This record gives sequence, C-alpha cells and structure tokens, in this order.
Amino acid sequence: MNNPPLKRKKSTSAASDDSKTPPDSANEDISGQESPALATITVTAVEVPELTEEEQCDRLHLERKVERAFFEAGKALMELRDRRLYRSTHKTFEEYCRSRFGYTRMAATYKIAAATVMENLSTIGLQNVEMSTSGLQILPTNERQVRPLVALEPEVQRTAWQQAVQVAGGKVPTGRIVKDVVQRIMERTQVPNTYQIGEVCQILVKDNPELRGKAGCWGIVSAVNEFSCTVRMWDGEYTIGLQHLKSFNYLPQECQQMQQISDRISRLRENENLEEAARAMLKYLGELKRPYFTDVEEKLLSVIEREYRI
Repeated sequence: MNNPPLKRKKSTSAASDDSKTPPDSANEDISGQESPALATITVTAVEVPELTEEEQCDRLHLERKVERAFFEAGKALMELRDRRLYRSTHKTFEEYCRSRFGYTRMAATYKIAAATVMENLSTIGLQNVEMSTSGLQILPTNERQVRPLVALEPEVQRTAWQQAVQVAGGKVPTGRIVKDVVQRIMERTQVPNTYQIGEVCQILVKDNPELRGKAGCWGIVSAVNEFSCTVRMWDGEYTIGLQHLKSFNYLPQECQQMQQISDRISRLRENENLEEAARAMLKYLGELKRPYFTDVEEKLLSVIEREYRI
C-alpha cells in the first residue's frame, strides 16, 4: 500500500510549527488558533455592593413612578379636557390631543378612563386584598392591564382585578389575563344591547366618576357596541356602559328634533371665539331633558348663531 507522503509531511510540518510557537502566543487573538474552543479566558470577578437602605427606597420610589406613568398621563389629560386648557390654540380637545401628543380621540379617552379605573383600584376598596411578597398592594403597571376593566362598574372592577391577581399567582396580571377574567364576568351578566343609532338617552351617573356632572343629561347614540354605546352629547362623544343609559323612548320625529339641536350646538362649540356666556347657554341647552326648545330658548340660540354667523 502506498500512503500519500504529502499528507504525512504536512502533519509533521504542523507539529514543527507548534513547537516554535513563542511563549506569549496565549495573548494573541484566538481566532488565529487551530482550535479556539481550547482557549482559556480569564475573567476577573467584580464584587457588586448591596443596595443601601436609602438606595432601596429610591429604587422603590422610581419603580412606582414608572408604574404610575400611564395613570399620571390620564389624570393630566382629564384636567386638560375638563378645564379646557387647550382653548387658546385648538378648537376641540380631539384636535389638541392629535396635534400635541399624537393621540386619537379614542386613545385619549382610553387613557382618561384607565386613570379613573386606577384611581378606583387604589381606594380603600382594595386595602384588604391579597398583597405581594413585599407587602405592597398589587396594582396595574400599564394601561393594557386596566383597559378591559373600563366597561365594568367600579365595584365589579375591584372584584375582577382581585380575580386576575389570583390567576396570575399573586403577581401583577397581564392584560390578557385581565381581559379573560372580565370576559367571563360579562358573559355571566350579559344584557342584550337593544339601543339604536339616533336614539335619545338619559345619562345615569351612579358611581362612575367619569360621568360626573352629566347626571340626567341627554345624549344621542352614534354607535352601538356589545356592552356599551357611543353617545354624542353637547360637549363631545363618550363611550358609556349600558348600565349608565336610559332611553327617553322618544318617537322617531322627536329623535330627529334632538339630532338637529345637537348639530346646532356642536357647530357653535367649534367656534374658538365663543364667549363664556354663550358657552354657558349651550351647556344649559345641552342638558335639557325634553326634545324641544321653548320660544325663549329658541330665540336665545338664534341670537348666538347670528352673533357668530352660524
């Protein structure tokens, strides 16, 4: 048998080369070695000091600020809307949110609603619920965890959150867990939505702080959802749960009259130069509990329309 001499010589040459390797070759780039897996890397251990008591307090404080960021944003938006602090630069709150923050009307509404839910969960209603291992009350840390709770009554919101915490093993539940819990609760208490677009409804505030100041006001249904309705009121649109609505049972013609009233008021409210006296009058007309104006009310509205050339 003839063995290939070239291969034998190559192997011998490699061995010879290895024997000539200088002692400091270990400091060279391991990429040049024949077998990088055999290289030895020395790692110096660095001692990490424990947090001091003050640092632990600072960490907890900052973590809470991060967790409550969505809550603070919702509260701020609510105040901007309620005090109309946007009026010097924008006609409507919707335009202001889109221009200043890049939020759609629905996104801003969700953030405000989420802040209201968070405030509800933070009240004494949850002081006795299961605590985390650190002894702190378990609260939502982002808007996605809170959003499914918006459609529930405040008392039911707290119950649903407790159930979600239990499902999550005593930890902050994900938005998916909260949504599943809420869905099961609503399926057990589901009431058919029989409202129709254009129907005139009365607002029932009950325990919903988001509807504060709107008790008894009228609104026109603009969208029918599974468990709620989008209602157009004198000062904007709101998504309201069925438990907060009561139909006036008006005839179709009366509903059309209320729609005309709503359109006239909305056109006036869009005027950025509208004075407070005129705005107060529109608020009064927007809160009427009947589908018509008296002669005096019609004259006052007509005067305002002429004044602002509507």
